[in-house]
Amino acid sequence: MKFDRLRLSGFKSFVEPAELEIRDGLTGIVGPNGCGKSNLLEALRWVMGESSARSLRSAAGGGMDDVIFAGTARRASRDLAEVRLVLDNRGNRAAVGFSHEERLEVARAIRRGDGSTYSINGREVRLKDVQLLFADAATSAHSPALVSQGRVAAIINARPQERRQLLEEAAGIAGLNVRRREAETRLRAADANLLRLTYIMKAAETQANGLRRQARAAARYRDLSTHIHELEGSLARLHWQAALVAAQGAERALLGAEADLAERGREAEGAATAQAAAAAALPALRQDEALAATATQKLATECATVKAQRQAVERRLADLGAAIAQATADADRERARAHDSEATQTRLRAELAA
Repeated sequence: MKFDRLRLSGFKSFVEPAELEIRDGLTGIVGPNGCGKSNLLEALRWVMGESSARSLRSAAGGGMDDVIFAGTARRASRDLAEVRLVLDNRGNRAAVGFSHEERLEVARAIRRGDGSTYSINGREVRLKDVQLLFADAATSAHSPALVSQGRVAAIINARPQERRQLLEEAAGIAGLNVRRREAETRLRAADANLLRLTYIMKAAETQANGLRRQARAAARYRDLSTHIHELEGSLARLHWQAALVAAQGAERALLGAEADLAERGREAEGAATAQAAAAAALPALRQDEALAATATQKLATECATVKAQRQAVERRLADLGAAIAQATADADRERARAHDSEATQTRLRAELAA
């Protein structure tokens, strides 16, 4: 690829749009000190992806915004700086994706406080895409081919690593090295992700084993609980059936006692009638009165006996109710014991597993 022209607007001292045409052969720029000759080289490096504000001779402690025209006593400052570099790619030596383009226009713009944006032929790209484009062309913002002030002495005193970079760019493999370093970084990240995934899978397997053990223990607990509930239900049913039979017997006894009491009542009424008849003939029936009194006393005794039997039946019913309540309490106690037994079994199993 060949540099064809350089367009600047708002970059350092180039407040107005300016264009530098780079023709075949040697293109020279002549001017007094401070006229901005070095700014052209810095504009080339800046549009090629230079990210260090200090290397662009910005103000000490300043940022990349210092490349924007800061203004003078007679000219207002600008908020936007833009540099466009037009490349001749008729030899189709550009990177894949741009090799079919005969002309490439690489642009970099910066707005004060917003940072830089990059584009190639009007399409927005990343800084890495611009750097790879020039690296594949055996040049870059730090290429030894760009000789700025003090650069000759720096090349002479360069370290072996810097000389190696010079040879790589001369051989045209700088782009390959950039891609190799990027691929190595991605491979290291993939290895780290695989190692982390292995740890996660081991932890998940350990957790799954614990959950399986808990599921088996829960199934055993559910089966035992179901069996205990069935036994408790059977026991309660037996107690209820026994209490029901006893209550039915007590009811039958009560009905018999009530019938006997009614019969005795009728007999007492007949006796009273006889007593009245005998009272009419009292003088003649003293003996009969004594007999009737005796019969009445007997009936009263039998009535008291029937009442005592009825009270006994009522006490039996109360006892049966207490027995039912006791059976219910016993069932609750048995459930509590079953729950305590299950807790003890779980603790014993845990101790056995430990």
